[in-house]
Amino acid sequence: MQFQWPNKSNTKQRYKTRHSAKKNIKYYKVMILRSVISSHQPYSRSLTHMTLLSPTPSHFHMPQNSPKNKNVAVIGAGSAGLVTARELQREGHSVVVFERENQLGGTWVYTPATESDPIGIDTNREIVHSSLYSSLRVNLPREVMGYRDYPFVAKKKPNRDPRRYPGHKEVFDYLEDFAVDFGLTGLVRFGMEVGHVGLLENGKWKVSSKKRENDVVFVHEEYDAVVICNGHYTEPRTADIPGIKVWPGKQIHSHNYRVPDPFRDQVVVLIGSAASATDISREIAEVAKEVHISSRSATSGVPLKLPGYDNVWQHSMIESVGIDGGVNFRDGSKVLADIILHCTGYKYHFPFLETNGLVTVDDNRVGPLYKHIFPPAFAPSLSFVGLPWKVIPFPLCELQSKWIAGVLSGRISLPSKEDMNADIEAFYSFMEAACIPKRYTHSMDDYQFDYDDWLAAECGSPPSEEWRKQMYFISRKNKKTQPETYRDQWDDDDLIIEAHEDFVKYIPEIVQAQKLYR
Repeated sequence: MQFQWPNKSNTKQRYKTRHSAKKNIKYYKVMILRSVISSHQPYSRSLTHMTLLSPTPSHFHMPQNSPKNKNVAVIGAGSAGLVTARELQREGHSVVVFERENQLGGTWVYTPATESDPIGIDTNREIVHSSLYSSLRVNLPREVMGYRDYPFVAKKKPNRDPRRYPGHKEVFDYLEDFAVDFGLTGLVRFGMEVGHVGLLENGKWKVSSKKRENDVVFVHEEYDAVVICNGHYTEPRTADIPGIKVWPGKQIHSHNYRVPDPFRDQVVVLIGSAASATDISREIAEVAKEVHISSRSATSGVPLKLPGYDNVWQHSMIESVGIDGGVNFRDGSKVLADIILHCTGYKYHFPFLETNGLVTVDDNRVGPLYKHIFPPAFAPSLSFVGLPWKVIPFPLCELQSKWIAGVLSGRISLPSKEDMNADIEAFYSFMEAACIPKRYTHSMDDYQFDYDDWLAAECGSPPSEEWRKQMYFISRKNKKTQPETYRDQWDDDDLIIEAHEDFVKYIPEIVQAQKLYR
């Protein structure tokens, strides 16, 4: 079964239609469900039940003494690395997770610290892994975000965030709960920086690591396989601006944005139009003198004032900047700016990986990779989890790692190296014919559910839930049409109830609530 890039309009239309709003749904249904799933009881009470009802084939678990079990190194203990460790362990593999920080969570660990180089181009700078800003709230509803068999529900615990679109700390707490409930913390070597990953002549992988804080001596170990889960929100990608070398103002990348105070009374040019750019531009507008947003999506030809704001304008892309501090836009306008803020995304970065040029990052395309995961030259012993973007990341990483675990044990077969390479070439040719830039190789957007469902079929798991698909597209539409309020106002309670009814399989405490309103 081969995944084909579908027609975009057809895919979008497929999930555009949702269940009609159930006008007569009694409010107490939602409240009962929310009350029960917010129980103080820990998930650990439900682990046996969760495992038995997990949507995986009966032959999923393998005996611990199977010769097909592998010793696997996982690089990174964020959302991708944690679920990868769980799926590998479920399949019977031995797992060691290397984490350079002193706690799990990856990019979901907030720190007020920023890098010494605010633009992030100095290779000698001290790296700060997280890109979170203080006020960040998720841009997807929590029902959609969670792993498929570990619902992301509000818990009645001290200092937890019950909102449907919670702040970043709630996501971190969810990941901590996940790690504790599945016994993953003991697999993680904290504070260990991986300096080298390379293939040995015996077919195993050498992983060299050291204590990040004080060691200079690397420890060398051998593993049957390596799964790279180091994230892609750490190495800033900046805009190429003609004249920037002589421009006298300050530059900063959103990677180093935390709070709006440094922008007080400043004229700011912000480059970008993605979720972070939208949030940050509105936040700094509260303190800045002026905010000018430059993006590819601006098509009016003239600067437009952002509705609801007296000091925010939308412009086309930047034409050039000058020694006088001016920023010239393609729409013909010009402003004298103090700061250019790059909300321009990130680069894939694997400084520790040595493949003799067989796996490269070219204009942000990691490749060649079969299904964004396996490089054919090294499959299945080298793989990547979490590269796709414009996706719901947690369920996608769950399915990717489930597939990797099954392939490593031999339960799931990969095509031949030749067939994998042919599939990759067909995909690249499609992108070229469709005039899709190489840097969008791992962007999935509307196609993510086709990809997820293909992975699920390979693993013997059910496809994505219909409520999750519909809820995602509704939230995405609301984010565009009502960016100021979509996190706190919605009209999909019918889908919330469907989601919570589905969660019954994984949180037995909900069963009693179900009986109350039926």
